[in-house]
Amino acid sequence: MNTPLNGKVAFINGGSRGIGAATARRLAREGATVAIGYFASAIAAEALVEEIKASGGQAIAIKADAADPVSLTRAIDSVAEQFGRLDILVNSAGVLITGSVEGFSLEDFDRTLAVNVRGVFVASQAAAKHMKEGGRIINIGSTNGQRMPFAGGATYAMSKSALIGLVKGMARDLGPRGITVNNVAPGPVDTDMNPESAEFGATMHDLMAIRRHGKADEIAAMVAYLAGPEASYVTGGDLLIDGGFAA
Repeated sequence: MNTPLNGKVAFINGGSRGIGAATARRLAREGATVAIGYFASAIAAEALVEEIKASGGQAIAIKADAADPVSLTRAIDSVAEQFGRLDILVNSAGVLITGSVEGFSLEDFDRTLAVNVRGVFVASQAAAKHMKEGGRIINIGSTNGQRMPFAGGATYAMSKSALIGLVKGMARDLGPRGITVNNVAPGPVDTDMNPESAEFGATMHDLMAIRRHGKADEIAAMVAYLAGPEASYVTGGDLLIDGGFAA
């Protein structure tokens, strides 16, 4: 496999499971040194580090709470200090809390915004301080930022649509420095958060052009493209990879 990310350092927040873990594996295979940010999944993060090392890659695990600006900033600064640089930030940490508007608690509302929106901004702000020309900021958004056909997802959809505006503005701010900022917006992906085998899976397939869940590796491939040199002209985008969910 080509290694276009040789010499690059990537921080993946929420990198221990699902899309984040698949992205860590993919970026490591392409030559990047990968820092896997985790909050509650220390065992999974360390196991992933060992897996990447066994395959010839370089990786570390570092605790980072997406809802805690101090913890998140400290983790990113630590990675940049340890490796002398930071080239790629992938914001993959997220929460999915559903419920009707009538019964949705402010605690859950605040938690959704703290992780899915504020955490992305805090991480991006911290990472941008260390990035040079060619830097990449990539968020894992959601097709639900453009389409929410089910009841109970208002707050989650709001949090993901907020990222669309955020990347457009940040792309303007950071573009003169040669740093690109994009969202990858998956549809249903077969992870432990949204397994294809769940009862709700078939209902989602009825809304799609490609009637299946995506694979985490498919999302990671798009992230890897955006992280690489061939995507230097792509910024401010909300790039759907959703099997036609929003078509």
